[in-house]
Amino acid sequence: MNDVPSDEGGARFVVHHHLASSEHYDLRLEIDGVLVSWAVPKGPSTDPREKRLAVRTDDHPIDYLEFEGTIPDDEYGGGSVIVWDIGTWQNHTTADDREGVVFADEAVRSGHLSFWVEGDKLAGGYTLQRFHEEDDDWLLTKRDDDHADSRRRPTSTEPESVLSGRTVDEVTAAAEGSELREAEDGR
Repeated sequence: MNDVPSDEGGARFVVHHHLASSEHYDLRLEIDGVLVSWAVPKGPSTDPREKRLAVRTDDHPIDYLEFEGTIPDDEYGGGSVIVWDIGTWQNHTTADDREGVVFADEAVRSGHLSFWVEGDKLAGGYTLQRFHEEDDDWLLTKRDDDHADSRRRPTSTEPESVLSGRTVDEVTAAAEGSELREAEDGR
């Protein structure tokens, strides 16, 4: 079983801004060849005092890492998506009863994952903690470190994609314009 490779600066992570049936941010961490995912309705915070709901969702394939565009409404996750942030992450989860880092997949199964991100918008330590063993509801919390900032509101002040510079609303408008042109061409 592989863990996050530390010799390459960490595995990859992405935060997708997703305008689906409800607007949210998808935090996805590369673990054992897939993107392990949580939907974060209010998005990640840089304030350690704020605990954000993070709902565990389906794993996604690695090739979804840089996906931007519009998923058809009749498909799972239908709606517009941008890469709000992207970078690398490292697992920092430890166990009280043994030395060393707990494997990331084991940490997710146990319901507690401590990690460090280096992205374009987010940096520093975060913790994901599951509410109850049988529950998909977790809390995402920024750790109090040099990257913590209680005044910063990156989801509202930095809405653009780190890849394309577009907002999720611009992706939606482009898709709607494309659909309108296709409908007019089909008359």
